[in-house]
Amino acid sequence: MNKVHSLISRDHSLADPETQLHIINQDTPLLCTLPRFEQMLEQTGLWPLRPAQIEILQINLGYMCNMTCKHCHVDAGPDRTEMMSRENLEACIDAIETSDIHTIDLTGGAPEMHPDFQWFVERISRPDRKIIVRSNLTILTTTQKYRAFPEFFKKHGLEVTCSLPFYNKYTTDRQRGEGTYDRSIEALKRLNDLGYGRPGTGLELNLVYNPAGAFLPPDQSELESEFKKNLREKHGVEFNQLFTITNLPISRYLEFLVMSGNLEEYMEKLVNAYNPAAAEGVMCRNTISVNWQGYLFDCDFNQMLAIPIDDNSATHIRDFDVYRLTERQIQVNQHCFGCTAGAGSSCGGATT
Repeated sequence: MNKVHSLISRDHSLADPETQLHIINQDTPLLCTLPRFEQMLEQTGLWPLRPAQIEILQINLGYMCNMTCKHCHVDAGPDRTEMMSRENLEACIDAIETSDIHTIDLTGGAPEMHPDFQWFVERISRPDRKIIVRSNLTILTTTQKYRAFPEFFKKHGLEVTCSLPFYNKYTTDRQRGEGTYDRSIEALKRLNDLGYGRPGTGLELNLVYNPAGAFLPPDQSELESEFKKNLREKHGVEFNQLFTITNLPISRYLEFLVMSGNLEEYMEKLVNAYNPAAAEGVMCRNTISVNWQGYLFDCDFNQMLAIPIDDNSATHIRDFDVYRLTERQIQVNQHCFGCTAGAGSSCGGATT
């Protein structure tokens, strides 16, 4: 058993951020020799990496989820109890109302499972503000409470962005669990019935694709066409856009890479695919991420790896200060190659 496998044996879920960073940085001779992400930024004139403009506040409401997906970088699941307090939600509202942030991105876990989800949406909802809910779809097919959520989404004009690994049952269920595909299609049909994904309604319904193996996403526009054709022909399902997101080597996906013997090859692939244009458009340049405890991070991946924001800026949502946050230096590490490989990757899909 090599050193990486022994680390996973001691901590099967790779829940410890320090262990994850150790593995992707220096645990094999090849990983030690790969260029540092900072070096690549410097070679392309982007170091130190700094924000452009803060436009998006991404709020992780908690890690509780009705699913335990293999690629989940949050390590979410039914056994997670972490939830953002009402006090921190109030602080988020204050930050939103006293800034020019125009997009609120609600994530989890399953954000719908937060007991204050509807209250919070009602507090921040207004016509000139975009609110995104990142849904796993299956939550909308569980209890009567969650089955009513699509109507709530429509009432407040939420943009619904959903995870769907592929347009066939086998690949989807293999990545996210037995029965996921059928339940996802059921939820998509319900959203379509309410006008989501339909022309002229203004109700945005977007899908998210994550590769099911140790490879980069294909061309986003081509894959979107395939998804639309297959879902329309098989199920009559319509949606607006497909976002392709590269799996970053953290949490459960890192465990998969290590246990399948693909870590070195995958990291080398990310480094070799570094794209300066994608680096210029990384999401941390216009987004601030808030964890369930109210602490601020450059992105939700840094959040999961416990890489703190520049301590010269505001570090907690209650101290939110757009000027100081705009002046900060963005913190990076080797996992950042995932956001700059090929066409780039962000919560809104490819960046180039």
